[in-house]
Amino acid sequence: MSYYQIVSERRAPDYVVRTPADAFKALERYKRKRNEHFIVITLDGCHAVLAVRIVSIGTLNRTIVHPRDVFLQGIRDNSAALICAHNHPSGSLTPSPEDLEITRRLRESGDLLGIPLLDHIVFSKNGYHSMVEHGELSAISGA
Repeated sequence: MSYYQIVSERRAPDYVVRTPADAFKALERYKRKRNEHFIVITLDGCHAVLAVRIVSIGTLNRTIVHPRDVFLQGIRDNSAALICAHNHPSGSLTPSPEDLEITRRLRESGDLLGIPLLDHIVFSKNGYHSMVEHGELSAISGA
C-alpha cells in the first residue's frame, strides 16, 4: 500500500458537524501543507463525520478535481451529505474563479446523486473561508 493510500484512508475523529468551524477541526492537520490538497468530509444522516479523505494532491497553487472522484468517496461511505475543502498554501482564504466553478459543478452533481454538498471550505494556516457563510454557495434548507 502506498503512502498516499494510507493517508487517504484515515478515519476521522468522532464528532458532529454543525458549523463550518466544526468542519475546520477535521482539516487542521492539512492547513500547513505545501501543496494544495482537495479533501472531502463524508457525513452520516446526523452530520457526524464518517471520514476525511484526500481526493487530490496538486501543486503549489492548484489541484485537479473531478466530481466523480469526490462523490465516489460519498458513495463508498454511504454518506448522507458531504463537505468539500481545499487548502491554499499561500495563506489566502479567497476562493478563485476556478474554486467557485468546481463548487457549482459539485453542487449540481450532488443534487443529481442525492448526496448534497453542504459547503466548500477554503483553508490555510490563517483560518478558513466557508462559501456558505460568505454567500458564494446557498445553504441547503433542512440539511
